[in-house]
Amino acid sequence: MASGFFAILDDIAALMDDVAVMSKVAAKKTAGILGDDLAVNAEKASGFMTSRELPVLWSITKGSLLNKVIILPIAFLLSAFLPEAITIALLLGGLYLAYEGAEKIYHYIGPHPHSKKKEFKSAKTKSETMSLEKERIKSAIVTDFILSVEIIIIALGTVVDTKLYL
Repeated sequence: MASGFFAILDDIAALMDDVAVMSKVAAKKTAGILGDDLAVNAEKASGFMTSRELPVLWSITKGSLLNKVIILPIAFLLSAFLPEAITIALLLGGLYLAYEGAEKIYHYIGPHPHSKKKEFKSAKTKSETMSLEKERIKSAIVTDFILSVEIIIIALGTVVDTKLYL
């Protein structure tokens, strides 16, 4: 009886070791994007009036948590039932990033007047300021959504072919 109990503990330990190794590999592959995610979100969350910084950060945090609640179940279901979709999503994400990079180079070479960012200094009334604030919060949440999908898909792509053995 005791040997059966220890065999189960040994199986659990082996499984946890596999999970730890896969987590380490996924963390290595996503570390650069996580840094990019933090930098982009910090840029999006700056420039607000001092009295509005905490409410704005709270709004962005709630949006980011909602993003994860939406993304994670879908990603896990895809990896469980349609693992080929992870590879396709990686390819589409790579194409999107290449497009973004080319667009940044294009705008750097020949800047356009409509590409300038709206500033709070240009807003005259409180309603204009609040409207601009909501627009920037929405932009930060959308950016977080895109980067979160990217991070999760890369992490899943790292371990998509790995099987856990019990």
